[in-house]
Amino acid sequence: MANGSSVISNISANLANTYSYLAALYPDEGVTMKNITAARNDNTNYLTLNQPFATYLQNNFSTLDKDGDGVISAEEMQNLTNTISTAGVSKAELSQLAATGAISSDMVTKIMENFDEMDTNHDGRVTSAEITAFTHSCNKQEKMDEENYKKATGTSIFYGSEDSADVSSYSILSYRYKNFNGK
Repeated sequence: MANGSSVISNISANLANTYSYLAALYPDEGVTMKNITAARNDNTNYLTLNQPFATYLQNNFSTLDKDGDGVISAEEMQNLTNTISTAGVSKAELSQLAATGAISSDMVTKIMENFDEMDTNHDGRVTSAEITAFTHSCNKQEKMDEENYKKATGTSIFYGSEDSADVSSYSILSYRYKNFNGK
């Protein structure tokens, strides 16, 4: 399973790569709505153009083209990827990227399910650091539940084997941590 914090860096990298590919295809005109559409419809780009990320650029063109000149500039793209890398992604951005097929993993679903809890500074965005902290918290809670279960069942923490107790359920809240960590 993919590392939760890598989702953010993958989004940023894939957007930058898709933009670079499009910019190379149209060096004179730049990355325009017309050029994104043309590249997406050109079958010769099928294996090289990241269609889901191109779809995201196309769907968000007017938002990304901050100066309204009809071209997503390198600076505008750099600002987007910097924002994603440092400030993270919003729930809407993550949802939209998942809907286009740009990102499709169990980890994204888990991030979406726990988004509000991960967003510790309540800015409406989750960062790699927030995802990592949440994952660490889940792992810590998992270990605490395991130890508490062993104590409650009389299994020695020091002498009992890992396989000596059924740890399929530790507490009523464990499902959240087990589900996030893929257990």
